[in-house]
Amino acid sequence: LTPGELLCLGSSLAFSGLFYYLYRKKARVVAQIQEAPKLHVNDDLPALVSAADARCLPYVALEGIVLPAKAALTSHYHEGLQGVIQKLLLKEHRLIWNSLARSW
Repeated sequence: LTPGELLCLGSSLAFSGLFYYLYRKKARVVAQIQEAPKLHVNDDLPALVSAADARCLPYVALEGIVLPAKAALTSHYHEGLQGVIQKLLLKEHRLIWNSLARSW
């Protein structure tokens, strides 16, 4: 084997290992989401959240009726299908000026 072939073989094995690691990591997250407990929106939900570690439930599926703040969104593709938009949380990261690259 020539050094070029060994280099290609080594880089191929390294990339295969990296991509397999990333695949397994995402597969674990998908498994956690699929096994998420289903909770109903009722009066017991705030007590359940406050009793959890760090007042946070990692993955749950909430079932219940939600009411829109203004008007419900209607689907253009399916008759009678309506939905609402979840309140979005936007977190901006602090920008630091890099004088070497002259960018934020």
